[in-house]
Amino acid sequence: MSFSLRPAFERRRVLLGGLGALAALAAGPAAFRALAVDRGRRAATRAGLSFGTTVSLTLVADRDEAFEPAFRDAFAAIRAVEAAGSLYRPDSALSRLNRDGRLDAPDPLLLTMLRFALALAERSHGAFDPTVQPLWTLWSELTAKGERPGSAARAEAVARIGWRHVAVDEAGIRLTRPGMGVTLNGLIQGFAADRVMAVLKRHGIADAFVDTGEFAAAGAHADGTPWRLGLAARGAAEPAAVIAPFAGFAATSGDDATVFSPDRRDHHIFDPATGLSPTALSGVTVTASSGLLADGLSTAAFVMGERAGAALVQGYTGCSAHFTAKA
Repeated sequence: MSFSLRPAFERRRVLLGGLGALAALAAGPAAFRALAVDRGRRAATRAGLSFGTTVSLTLVADRDEAFEPAFRDAFAAIRAVEAAGSLYRPDSALSRLNRDGRLDAPDPLLLTMLRFALALAERSHGAFDPTVQPLWTLWSELTAKGERPGSAARAEAVARIGWRHVAVDEAGIRLTRPGMGVTLNGLIQGFAADRVMAVLKRHGIADAFVDTGEFAAAGAHADGTPWRLGLAARGAAEPAAVIAPFAGFAATSGDDATVFSPDRRDHHIFDPATGLSPTALSGVTVTASSGLLADGLSTAAFVMGERAGAALVQGYTGCSAHFTAKA
């Protein structure tokens, strides 16, 4: 059977961002604007393409002049994260590491992400492993041919995985096994949200909603109502749950972001020990004090399953997880 790989930019939006001001919206956009004007506040939204998906930023300020410098520097921060660790960019520092097996004088942003990834790998007993890139290559190439990797092909890819074989210091990064490859897709969008929120804080923007593929929020809507975050239920018009008020960071890992089979049994999240996708869960959403932490933990918890994943998340202060079982 032939099956076309769905590209990552069509990823599921498990989290429905920016829900809020529901009473005003029910009365119409004019009512929403009137509430904002009464408070002397205004909002602006900008969107663009990054990490193979659409990202958008909504900012609230007292003056229109405050928006453009904040948007400019926030999107520059996203581009800097991409330049460090995005595999969508063949010239990124991470792409060069994978190509050459070593990287001298690495980008500090790449060092931050990779050190976090390796620490999480240790704490999750390898459930989160940034060196699973050989599995992505295997599955995507064979799926494009209408094939499914057999046990021998998976075993060969698994043999090239191992977070302990990544050597990192200030001088450089080395992959010490032949054929290794690193991916930071399990945390890079959350890290980008961290960087954006830091930029907005420096610009004095206290009210914002950020969607980099994962989510962050601070303050409130222009009308004063808090941000709300809806967790989408597959095939349903209404959210399965709502985080209200929403402030901080949230990230979701799910089985339909990029899929390799029509039944979603095979998808982009891999168990590093087997080369297969975990099948117990459909999605995991984690809220945390940073996007990097929320994003990484959601991936690790998905691989570990609900019981072990919940224990992992609870080990980090201020974090919580919402698990969705496979239907």
